[in-house]
Amino acid sequence: MPEEKDIEKKNTVESFNDIFKSFGEAVSEIFNDPELKKKAKEFVDSASDSAKTLADRFKDEDVKSKFRDVGKAAEEFGRNIADHFESKG
Repeated sequence: MPEEKDIEKKNTVESFNDIFKSFGEAVSEIFNDPELKKKAKEFVDSASDSAKTLADRFKDEDVKSKFRDVGKAAEEFGRNIADHFESKG
């Protein structure tokens, strides 16, 4: 069983890292700025360290709820950006 817990923790941390890595890469590509790419990588590295520290808390219902809120906010941000560019086009 401890092996399953380690795998679940690793998957959670990897997912968390992937989200921030994708976000950072997308933002840096949008602005095509080498300095922004560097800062995005620093941010991802910091988020990765935080994810490792917080991995055990991802099972907590309060934390799950807050991450659902984060997901909703990210979806809304994406829709707003898409709407902005559609209205400009």
